[in-house]
Amino acid sequence: MDSAYAAWAARWRVPLGFLLGVAYVVFCRPTVKLLIAGGAVAAAGSALRAYAAGHLAKNQRLAMSGPYAWTRNPLYLGSALMGAGFAVAGGRWILALASLVLFAAIYWPVIRREEEYLRREFGEAYDGYAQRVPLFLPRFRRPAGGEKFQWKQYRKNHEYEAFLGYLAIMIFLAFRIWLR
Repeated sequence: MDSAYAAWAARWRVPLGFLLGVAYVVFCRPTVKLLIAGGAVAAAGSALRAYAAGHLAKNQRLAMSGPYAWTRNPLYLGSALMGAGFAVAGGRWILALASLVLFAAIYWPVIRREEEYLRREFGEAYDGYAQRVPLFLPRFRRPAGGEKFQWKQYRKNHEYEAFLGYLAIMIFLAFRIWLR
């Protein structure tokens, strides 16, 4: 992976996400059925992100419990589910395509960059973990003990902001439907 591109992607992922959000506001055409279906998928993504955030002590220890026992990137998987859900709720295939392109072009290099960092930071512990747990798509099995979910970590990781974003988008889409 080109490290300069990965650094660029890491720096621009949030501004490009906001740009996609503006396009979403302009072009979305939700319906009640799409809002319910997409909202459910996005809610599952938000819940996965919340669960992961309660197990993540950034730069302190290698997270391997909770959803980290199923995928090495539950936060990004949760974000992908949220994006897919909102794309469905928005009712425009072009929004779904733009979300997919943004994820592939921006988040995939960021995931790889973070993986390199974790490998440097945690060495053999990370190598063993990476052999047992898939990079992105989960492999569900019963986790072996580990850390418990901690609300303190959830708050420290500011994951409530993603939940508030979820609520704001759902309210916006509901108003969009109501105003038609």
